[in-house]
Amino acid sequence: MEKKIYFLADVHLGSRSHADSRETERRLCRWLDSVRHDAQAIYLLGDIFDYWYEYRYVVPKGFTRLLGKLSELTDSGLEIHFFIGNHDIWLTDYLSEECGLMLHFEPLITEIGGKRFFLAHGDGLGDDSRSFHLLRKIFHSRFLRHCFSAIHPRWTIPLAHAWSNNSRLYGGVQGYLGEEKEHLVLFAKEKLKALPDINYFIFGHRHILLDLPIAERSNVIILGDWITYFSYAVFDGEDLRLERWEV
Repeated sequence: MEKKIYFLADVHLGSRSHADSRETERRLCRWLDSVRHDAQAIYLLGDIFDYWYEYRYVVPKGFTRLLGKLSELTDSGLEIHFFIGNHDIWLTDYLSEECGLMLHFEPLITEIGGKRFFLAHGDGLGDDSRSFHLLRKIFHSRFLRHCFSAIHPRWTIPLAHAWSNNSRLYGGVQGYLGEEKEHLVLFAKEKLKALPDINYFIFGHRHILLDLPIAERSNVIILGDWITYFSYAVFDGEDLRLERWEV
């Protein structure tokens, strides 16, 4: 395979975690420009936005640089996949219709260059916490989403940002917990029993950099983020490696 496949997650545009969210957006656009010439496809594995909610006629303010760049790239024929994360769950058709993105609402198993990939944002996988699954059920409820849509965006958008920032401030992101405690590693090991041909499990969500062999021909990759690491993964048809964008 002459061209490369790129994977990136957890930019959280709009979050107070960024010293300057708009500069992070510019930096991401520069990265997209840098990879466009040798990219066969780009997979954005969730939480690209810290909050995204589509009303029928309204989308969140901002992100014009990124949305324009994504549209430019897909118009040129580049394949870009967008997976929902736990911060940008509520998509409908804006990003596909206006920006040409291929949307994924569930994990994806796909073959690339003769290798098998399991791709997902990662939230909820392997985590048996009752509180987490209750919260996830609430956020994914179509009825509650319909009720949420009835509230004016002037109230819902500030509320969502406050929720997200307080959750990060008081909950924080834990560092690597070790092979025996990381939910995504445990999930991948269990999934490998049923799908032994998966070569790469690639996740976002945890905001850590990890490339862990879990079998002779299978690795778990966690992509880091674009808050601390400005990291991504690239697959050249033979090998997959984690890299950091320094420009």
